[in-house]
Amino acid sequence: MNCKVLISAALIVATGISACKSKKAESPVSEIQLPEITIHIKPESKNYYASYTRLSDIIHTKLDINLNWDSCFVIGKANLKVRPYFYDTDELILDAKGYKINEVKVNAKKAEYTYDGYKLNINLGKKFTKEESYDVYIDYVAMPNKIKVKGSVAINSDKGFYFINADGKNKFKPTQFWTQGETESNSCWFPTIESGNERFSQEIAITVDTSMVTLSNGRLMYSTNNSNGTRTDFWRQDLPHTPYLTMLAGGKFKVYKDKWRNMEVNYYMEPEFAPNAKLIFGNTPEMLEFFSNKLGVTYPWDKYSQIVVRDFVSGAMENTGAVTFYDAMNKTARDYEDQTDEDIISHELFHHWFGDLVTCESWPNLTLNEGFATYGEYLWDEHKYGRDEADKDGMNNLNAYVGSAVNKRVNMIRFDLTDRESMFDANSYQKGGQIIHMLRKYVGDKAFFTAIKQYLETYKFKPVEIHHLRLVFEEVTGEDLNWFFNQWYLNQGHPELEFKYDYVEASKKAIVSIEQKQDLSKNPLYRLPIDIDIYEQGKVLRKRIVLDSVSQSFEFATSTKPLLINVDAEKMLVCTKKDMHTKDEWLHMFYNAPLFLDRYEALEGLDKFKTDSLAQLAILKALDDPFYSIKTLAISKIKSLNESNQQKAYSKIKYLAMKDENSMVRARSLKLLSEIYSKENNEDAFASAEKDLSYLVESNLFKIYASTNKEKAWLIAKKEHTSNNSGMQLAIAEFYGKEGTAAEHDFFLNLIERKTNFTLFLIMPHYKAYIKRMDDEVIKNGVQTVFNVSKNTTNTFALNAIKGVLKEMKNTAKAEELKQEIQTMIDKLAN
Repeated sequence: MNCKVLISAALIVATGISACKSKKAESPVSEIQLPEITIHIKPESKNYYASYTRLSDIIHTKLDINLNWDSCFVIGKANLKVRPYFYDTDELILDAKGYKINEVKVNAKKAEYTYDGYKLNINLGKKFTKEESYDVYIDYVAMPNKIKVKGSVAINSDKGFYFINADGKNKFKPTQFWTQGETESNSCWFPTIESGNERFSQEIAITVDTSMVTLSNGRLMYSTNNSNGTRTDFWRQDLPHTPYLTMLAGGKFKVYKDKWRNMEVNYYMEPEFAPNAKLIFGNTPEMLEFFSNKLGVTYPWDKYSQIVVRDFVSGAMENTGAVTFYDAMNKTARDYEDQTDEDIISHELFHHWFGDLVTCESWPNLTLNEGFATYGEYLWDEHKYGRDEADKDGMNNLNAYVGSAVNKRVNMIRFDLTDRESMFDANSYQKGGQIIHMLRKYVGDKAFFTAIKQYLETYKFKPVEIHHLRLVFEEVTGEDLNWFFNQWYLNQGHPELEFKYDYVEASKKAIVSIEQKQDLSKNPLYRLPIDIDIYEQGKVLRKRIVLDSVSQSFEFATSTKPLLINVDAEKMLVCTKKDMHTKDEWLHMFYNAPLFLDRYEALEGLDKFKTDSLAQLAILKALDDPFYSIKTLAISKIKSLNESNQQKAYSKIKYLAMKDENSMVRARSLKLLSEIYSKENNEDAFASAEKDLSYLVESNLFKIYASTNKEKAWLIAKKEHTSNNSGMQLAIAEFYGKEGTAAEHDFFLNLIERKTNFTLFLIMPHYKAYIKRMDDEVIKNGVQTVFNVSKNTTNTFALNAIKGVLKEMKNTAKAEELKQEIQTMIDKLAN
């Protein structure tokens, strides 16, 4: 699952879902008497570190699914082939959350059972041995909308099955359905054993209106048109996978058909966005080829499809052969210019080896899924776009983890875990990916990829824990790696390092002193293999040292005083560091060291010498760097230059604003023109920005006009009034919050109905500012829309923001009757 975008959003906040008219001739749910209740799932007291004890093993799951759109019920018939795992047993315990159980049979005979709303305990009628399999039939109705949901920041709801715009009343959303199984939510729509160490093959028959397209795991074997205006699609997957990877989705999608090695590769998108399917997902076949070759294990599944749905509860989900993406993947060419989200695509595909083929046996071992998938992003970037791009993303991952560690320092593998959802954090994802990168750099590429291939081949279709990975690496390298895995996976935190340098002329010795400054009462003392590059005139010598004490000094014989000693030359350490280089050493690193991170760190290090002419010259030089991230860093430092050097930079900044190939560079350069070059003639740059393909550039121009040229700002606002781009929408919302009239109210109402979750959280402060200036008529027109949206919002941040708007509406309203109406809504939300 890709939750990184949501984790990052949560870090920002911390540091600072329903739909169609009745479908024709669906299953007669009216014949089933269902109580009007909300099902509160019991808290399960489990030790989540231990993998769940296996009593029974589901070999095959066969489902027949119908949907009732009026009540949002899943009407199911499940046929399970089961056997005891090892010990003889006369009972089967299944996860089944929030059902009406109609009938249970074992080997075609009616069976007795007990059911408490979340566990179905079936009396098998006799004891079965592990050599005997038996068939279980369950006729049930699942009621996911009646489940009291929880979820987390990363996965903001856990009811398993989602009906989107079920009554068709939201004109901005299509009618869809989709499922989300991770962590343990698929039992909200079909009975199963919800555990990472369970695996089964599956068949799913899904009946829908003929206007809908469906997707599930495996192959679409055939479809049958029914006499009542519906169609039944039959999907089958023969290879076994874990229950949370089972998926089902449907809606009015167009399917773009691609292929890889004669295997179908399909992209399911809403008709409006389908023409861009190849643009968005078109690198998928190349990714399949690259990962198959790099890992030495060919993509193991029978197809690869990707579908973009509305109101998804996370960023994306690696359902086997049928990946679900959130609706930010509904992109136009303009959206794609600013953000391709290819990292999400590569992340979910890499999961098909790490997570789908080999699966963590328990949630505390989640980083074996998510850390590897995050590192898959690095590998793809390195292959496709070069090491600079890969290292830039690695740097961002490290920064995300370090930022989160201010408030959350936990072991990677958490023995004391009580809430499985808490595993979806920057430790499991970003830190996990960086640890894998560090392991690769330590053992070397040949050993690393040999071990990875052996790991995948040894444990394919099996559950794993962290020790399986360690044992494989030990077998390949011949080295006991307990020290590495213990300090990185079974401990918390990271080293905080300080580097100091000296040179003794008499002995011709260069000295590097390194101190571990982390709080050793809360963090381990690390053993750190570190590569050091020593720069002498005309040559670079690499040495590997091992830091294993609080403070150590390392001596190197040199013929002259080194121009630079580059500690952590591979930039592989998961750490924070304070590097005591001189100005000349930082300059040498900037101009001579080979990596993006060398140049980046050097520019940051030169901040201490910001008034020095050579340090300022380096910033000017960085504007010509071939890599966009160095350019953007340099742009951010132009304000620190003296007036003369700022003027020297002007023509370059203007050129970058108009001509650079990267939209972020263009946007930031444009912003800088308005901030420190406002007295210059920038009309040609602004005119170029008005025609720029990038929304990022246009939204920056819009913000400039909002403070300097209101007339032009209004022109852009009206032109982009109906844009689906979130950045543009938020910029306009901010403008209307300050300048909008009653005529702009529809913009906010339409936006609120279209958006969900974190984007709602960002929109609401601007709507609140807008409402504060409006009269009762505007407030009355908006209050019901806001309240209706709140009922379908599960994200805590968004819900709190909505409550804030309702309170502002009440405070601003003049009429007592309107105030009371709003207070009633506030009270309902509180309950």
